[in-house]
Amino acid sequence: MSHTAHIPSHRKPRRSASKTAIRSGVAGGVLSTIALAGAAAPANAEPVTETIEMPTLTSGIAGSVAQSADATQQVAVDLELRAQEDAAATHAAKVAKKAKADAERKAEAAAKEKAAEAARAKAAAEERASRSEERTTLSASSGSASPASYGTTQATGSAAAVLAFARAQVGDAYILGSTGPDSWDCSSLVQAAYRQIGVDLPRTSQPQSTAGTQVSLDNLQPGDILYWGGAGSAYHVGIYSGGGKFIGAQNSGTGVVEKTLDWDPPSGAVRLL
Repeated sequence: MSHTAHIPSHRKPRRSASKTAIRSGVAGGVLSTIALAGAAAPANAEPVTETIEMPTLTSGIAGSVAQSADATQQVAVDLELRAQEDAAATHAAKVAKKAKADAERKAEAAAKEKAAEAARAKAAAEERASRSEERTTLSASSGSASPASYGTTQATGSAAAVLAFARAQVGDAYILGSTGPDSWDCSSLVQAAYRQIGVDLPRTSQPQSTAGTQVSLDNLQPGDILYWGGAGSAYHVGIYSGGGKFIGAQNSGTGVVEKTLDWDPPSGAVRLL
């Protein structure tokens, strides 16, 4: 008896060929081809030779990679969309801020213009009231004179030429600063009328009110220059046309008219003829 006979063998029992083939097929996932020998073959039969085709893993890996690429691309698309949305929101905020600032500036400008317009209207009203008061005072001080008390009524010579021109403009418009031929202000009409006889008068009311000899209102002659306000500070002028009347470019509401002196009593008069 061998001296090692009592030592148990540590060799693993030999697996049968059929078990090896089955386990390999299970571990590989899919058996493509299995050739098995009969399990009941004699103990001394030759080992069965088997051909095992292992499944290809490349297709699974490729699918995973493709899914990962799709997911990465989707994330990139989502990030780009988010960036576009953020940019659009920022732009919209800037536009809204600018629009608000513009609206506030316009509102402020409109308020200033409204205040300025109110101030101008107030100043104009005060000026009209002052003129009205001054005219009332002058009228009261001079009394209610009749047309016959205004001196000569018939125009002759140079005065007739002055009045003929002035009367021809009756009905024209009044425009401040205008010098004809279809619109006038008070002093431009007087200047143009006297230019017909070769007399060159100053352009504005103030110097025209001192251009000749001061005369009283009860001794007027046709062609005399009438003025409203003080001599040298007059704010309006016209031409005495005789018979207690005058011709003048009064205002934008009336234009050039011929009216009685009682309609708008003058302050004084100067004579050049």
